[in-house]
Amino acid sequence: MISTPQAFNQDDLYVDLEEIVGRRIFLKCEGFNFAGSIKLKAAAEMVEAAEREGRLHSDSILVESSSGNLGVALSVIAASKGYSFVCVTDSRCNLPTRLLMEALGSRIHIVTEPAPEGGLLAARLNHVRALCASDDRYVWLNQYTNPKNQMAHFRTTAPAIARRFPDLDVLFVGAGTTGTLMGCARYFRGWHRPVHIVAIDSEGSVTFGDTPGRRMIPGLGTGVRPPLLDESYVDEVILVSEADTIRTCHRMARRGFVFGGSTGTVVSGASRWLARHAGHHRPPTAVAISPDLGERYLETIYQSTWVRDLYGDDALDPETAAAPSPAA
Repeated sequence: MISTPQAFNQDDLYVDLEEIVGRRIFLKCEGFNFAGSIKLKAAAEMVEAAEREGRLHSDSILVESSSGNLGVALSVIAASKGYSFVCVTDSRCNLPTRLLMEALGSRIHIVTEPAPEGGLLAARLNHVRALCASDDRYVWLNQYTNPKNQMAHFRTTAPAIARRFPDLDVLFVGAGTTGTLMGCARYFRGWHRPVHIVAIDSEGSVTFGDTPGRRMIPGLGTGVRPPLLDESYVDEVILVSEADTIRTCHRMARRGFVFGGSTGTVVSGASRWLARHAGHHRPPTAVAISPDLGERYLETIYQSTWVRDLYGDDALDPETAAAPSPAA
């Protein structure tokens, strides 16, 4: 069931997942904007701050490391403002995402070899540093350390949730750069009632100290601990396997909601938390944040051959596993 006011405002669009996951949880849908993801908020905040500070000029070249969504968001903003933009990504970035950035006039640099320490993310960051050292026209906003990343969500995302759910008990937020997580957590730390902040991360991500492992779904998780992260604002951490992410995405799609992999990860972790706390007291008012929609992932997490090759049939529910592959 979709809940939205009569006058459509994408910041107030929520899906009640109770009929899908068996627990009442409201999913805040952030994919309904021109960039298709929550990253548009951080991108706008960082670019506008750089303009106010005099760091951006007509001949500047924006450069950023991104697994996809921030790259698209910056592509949209750069195109609208007349800046050049170079996105440094890696081989896990979805083809539709790369094509969209190129359609918006951006240039794409794809890193294929991981760094000895920090993997593909560290390699991407090294590539950005090399570009900046080669030409002073490059301006690196650096979403991983930029305080405006989290400020965007402190000013917009968290207050929107607070207005819609004044009795909020628990908030589930995926951890990538941790900008969304930290902005929301800092906001609710000073709110009129306690809110339990649950960070959802991918298995194999080092953000909260897990052993580095293979991660093929872009969005959440990292090979380098995010400098923005302050764990004192996080009450609990749940790690989700990519196989569980895929199963959750397919389950939601069977009910008409096609979301990205980050959303599948967050919903999987939130469902596990709610099941563990069921029956202890009244059902909590729970909200989870969905960063994007799923159209850019049709060739990966929604493609049965890709899933089988990387995770085996166990990552597919019986209905999906029995369906013929689109590539067959």
